[in-house]
Amino acid sequence: MIDEPDIDLTPVIDLTPIVEEQPYPLLFATVSGAHLYGFPSRDSDVDLRGVHLLPAADLLGLREPEETRSRIWVHYGVEMDLVTHDLRKFVRLMLRRNGYVLEQLLSPLVAHTSDTHRELAALAPGVLTSHHAHHYRGFAVTQWRLFEKTGELKPLLYTFRVLLTGIRLMRAGEVQAHLPTLVGEVAEAPSYLPELIAAKAEREHGSADVEHACVAADVERLHALLDDAQNTSVLPEAPSAYDALHDLVVRARLKG
Repeated sequence: MIDEPDIDLTPVIDLTPIVEEQPYPLLFATVSGAHLYGFPSRDSDVDLRGVHLLPAADLLGLREPEETRSRIWVHYGVEMDLVTHDLRKFVRLMLRRNGYVLEQLLSPLVAHTSDTHRELAALAPGVLTSHHAHHYRGFAVTQWRLFEKTGELKPLLYTFRVLLTGIRLMRAGEVQAHLPTLVGEVAEAPSYLPELIAAKAEREHGSADVEHACVAADVERLHALLDDAQNTSVLPEAPSAYDALHDLVVRARLKG
């Protein structure tokens, strides 16, 4: 179970007018980013991610289809950022050991849903492989470099979050993106993480008040744990849901 976010998003996540304005059917939109990860600030934007459905004609003609759409607007004083992919592109990303899109698909913070969304979520276990560890390992390296360059708390929390998500996925075969939950589920998580999460809640771009050598040692230790978890994981080498996902994309396109 994923804990509820500390900040109530109910007043700002009403996508009804946005859904009605979309030129293509919106199959789902969920909250991603810091709200999903469990360390939003009071001034954090709301990152919405999801899937739209292009008509078949757009994929059969000569023109390049609009596979990715984005929109930014302000609602109740909060900046909203909606990015969606066409269903086929999103499913292809799912099949490429992309943990980021799986977190979006399985986010418990659902702003808009559909039967296709629920079918995709039900098929998600069939795309999980031991190679998803590479996604989280690479993301952690990038965020750690950003922390070393800026000294900000945000990339440091991202570093810990993705390492713990990867470890949890390799061990349990479950996608868990919520850092406060991961602190309770991964025994080796550093004990000071709740304090860092609380500090991040006060401001979006604050400096990290930490001992560099200490956090560097913990990051290195978690990298080693991720390596071990991947080596002993029971997750398969390749996804098993390709055919089922192909059928889902075809059915949805024919209906849409």
